[in-house]
Amino acid sequence: MAVTRNWRLAPLAGVMALLGQILYAAHRPDLPSYDNYETSAALGDPGLPGLKMVAIGDSSITAPGVRRIEDAWIRRVADGLTERYFVHLKALAVGGSKASDVLSGQLTAALAFEPDLAIVSVAANDAIRAVSPTRFRRELDGIVKALLDTGSRVVIVGVGDLGSIPRLPGFLRWYLTQRSAQFDRISAEVAARHPGVTKADMRGELSDAFWRDPMMFSGDRFHASSHGHEHFAHHVSRAVDRALGVSDRV
Repeated sequence: MAVTRNWRLAPLAGVMALLGQILYAAHRPDLPSYDNYETSAALGDPGLPGLKMVAIGDSSITAPGVRRIEDAWIRRVADGLTERYFVHLKALAVGGSKASDVLSGQLTAALAFEPDLAIVSVAANDAIRAVSPTRFRRELDGIVKALLDTGSRVVIVGVGDLGSIPRLPGFLRWYLTQRSAQFDRISAEVAARHPGVTKADMRGELSDAFWRDPMMFSGDRFHASSHGHEHFAHHVSRAVDRALGVSDRV
């Protein structure tokens, strides 16, 4: 009986060991750390039609590692809409958030804002912190359904290839490549189930760029740099245009 119980505990012990290695790599004291930004803003000509845009999720929105706040991809995306709208961007994201944190700590304020467009950027921390795929799917689906009930259009960002993060040791990079691909597929599946939801393409060309170009990462070798955020903005903007019924940008 004791042997059987020990075998059952072995997979859990392996997961916890991996998680410990990932968390250590993410908080290495020998590399710089950066503050999170408050990326909310009112952008554009107040004489244009208003667009209320809410952004919920993780540090991809709070943008630690960019040189200036205007470089954050969420600000770039919002600024790209100012030819057509006066954009009220409300960013509620908190660095390190998982889908469960968005549900418990960000969603209520997002719904109260009554957005026309909601950007959901969550999955990376779920993949990193050993959240089960089943739980992530359920929680992301709950976030999306609540936003759709307000009449908002929704863009799910998903997650790129986390294995490209140079701060991580080799064996963790392979593991997170597999995990992030799985969680991005789940994000796409959730988007496909709901009319009014668009999924950004964070794999393929974008992930390749993060593998090839070290300048895509900031000095902490973990978060995206201003250059990386510029690439993020291009791909998310294309999804936003589709969500708003605008032809794809070149």
